[in-house]
Amino acid sequence: MTLASATRESLPAELLEAVAAESDQPVSPGFAPLIDALLQRFGDSLDAIVLYGSCLHSAISLDEGIVDLYVVVDDYRKAYPERHLALFNAWLPPNVFYLEVPHQGKTLRAKYAVISTTDFEAGAREWFHSYIWARFAQPSRLLFARDSNVRQRLYAAMAHSVLTFLRSGVPALKAGRYNVEQLWTHCLLLTYAAELRAEKAGRANHLANANLTAFTRFTAAAHPLLADILEKQTDGYYRCLTDAATQKQALWRWRVRRWQGRVLSILRLAKATLTFANSVDYAAWKIERHTGVRVEVTPLLRRHPILWGLKVASRLIRRGVLH
Repeated sequence: MTLASATRESLPAELLEAVAAESDQPVSPGFAPLIDALLQRFGDSLDAIVLYGSCLHSAISLDEGIVDLYVVVDDYRKAYPERHLALFNAWLPPNVFYLEVPHQGKTLRAKYAVISTTDFEAGAREWFHSYIWARFAQPSRLLFARDSNVRQRLYAAMAHSVLTFLRSGVPALKAGRYNVEQLWTHCLLLTYAAELRAEKAGRANHLANANLTAFTRFTAAAHPLLADILEKQTDGYYRCLTDAATQKQALWRWRVRRWQGRVLSILRLAKATLTFANSVDYAAWKIERHTGVRVEVTPLLRRHPILWGLKVASRLIRRGVLH
C-alpha cells in the first residue's frame, strides 16, 4: 500500500485514540499566560496551540527555558494585519516568532511557529520533506483548540505524521529485526540529517527511549497500514521487509531531502530575520544549549544575520556540530 492510498483510507481508530491520548495529557498551569497572550494576539484567526519539542521531557522550569509552540490559524490574511507576513507564511510556512510574557515577577519565553490548519494537514500527509511530519509523529500536547472539529483535524494530521514518518523511514533500513526503540531512533536520525540541526550525539536515542511507551503504541496502531514494510513479531519486535532495491530507492529519497533541507533551512533563516526578534541570539543560544559549542555573536553578525549566519552555519557543518 502506498502512502497516497493510505491517506485516502480511514485512519485506524486505535492510532487516532493513541494520538489523542498523548495530546490530551495535562500540562502545567504555567502555560496559561502564554496561551492567553497568543489568544489575544491572533483572536478569531486562532484554531489551535500545540506544545511540542524538548520542553516535554525537560526538567527546566518555564521561566528558565524557551517553550516551543505551534500556533495553528485558519487563514493567514486574518492572522496578520501586515500583508507581507501573510505572504511569507503562505509562501514558506511556518513563520517563526519570539514571545515574552511577564508573569508574577518572572518572564515566560516561547518560540512559536505559525501555520494554517490546511498547511499543517498537508505537511503531515503530503510534504516530501520531513519538517512537519517528523515533529508531529512525536508526542505533543494540544493546549488549545477552537472547537471539536479543529481538534479532530489535528488528531488526524498527527496520526498521518506517524504513518508518513514510518513509511518514509523504515524502507531506508536494512532488512532485519528491530525493536520499537531501534526503529524510531534510526528514523529520527534520518530526519535530523534532513535539516540543519544542532543536536548532541545520542539525542535520537534519548527521544526514542523517553517516548518509548507512546512510540510502542503508535507503531502497533499504525501497523495495519504498514504491513507491507513491517512484519509484527510476537516478542515486541518488528521485521523490516525492505529489499536491496527498495532500500536503495529510499536512501536516495533521503539524500534529496537532505539537500532540500539545506535550501529550506537557509530560506527559513532568511525569513526569520524579518519575523523573529533577536533571531541571531536565539540561534547561538540553541546551538550552545544542544551542543555545548559557543558561537560568538559579533556586531557584524547582528548587522548582516543572513550572510554571516550562513558563514557560521557552514563552519559548524564542517565541524560536525550541525548535521
